[in-house]
Amino acid sequence: MNIYEAIRLRRDVRAEFTGELVDDETLWRILDAAHRAPSVGNSQPWDFVVVRDRSTLRRFADHVADKRVEFRDALPPERAETFDPIKIEGITESGTGIVVTHDDARGGPVVLGRATVPETGVYSTVLAIQNLWLAATAESVGVGWVSFYDEPFLSDLIDLPDHIRPVAWLCVGPVEEFQTVPDLERFGWRSGRPLADAVHRETFRAGS
Repeated sequence: MNIYEAIRLRRDVRAEFTGELVDDETLWRILDAAHRAPSVGNSQPWDFVVVRDRSTLRRFADHVADKRVEFRDALPPERAETFDPIKIEGITESGTGIVVTHDDARGGPVVLGRATVPETGVYSTVLAIQNLWLAATAESVGVGWVSFYDEPFLSDLIDLPDHIRPVAWLCVGPVEEFQTVPDLERFGWRSGRPLADAVHRETFRAGS
């Protein structure tokens, strides 16, 4: 699979996990790809916490389920009806969680390239997530990014030091298939934008 095929095939996986664990050799290749991401000042501000303990997975899944209900109940009725059938996580089904964390102090007090845009630190960590996701897709391994959680809960759950922030819980595991259409489009939550609407020439206001 070439890089363009992996980009086109990549999906945010929820319901397609086989229930088998990704083997350690494949998992290490995926993490190695993530660790090779570009980072501002070569600071490599990420770490990867691999979670497979069933009780920890269950505790996090229960927390996410509560947050899902809170979100649904805050929606207007018509949006709640659209949201209701959308599965938002595969925490226990995947059998493996990877928590990607960000250490803003990594690289010392002066990080080359971050002086005027401090957010480039966390951008670097997100690039590691993208590398991980594409590598997993090339291995026919699914990834689902879970974002329905309270940050302090997750930090306590995996015993993070105070200065390290969790950026993502990724459900990682072999899949039956990758959906041809992303879930949020299939269920009518939101359609994607065509590329022509996103490309601007010379200035933003000049149009596409």
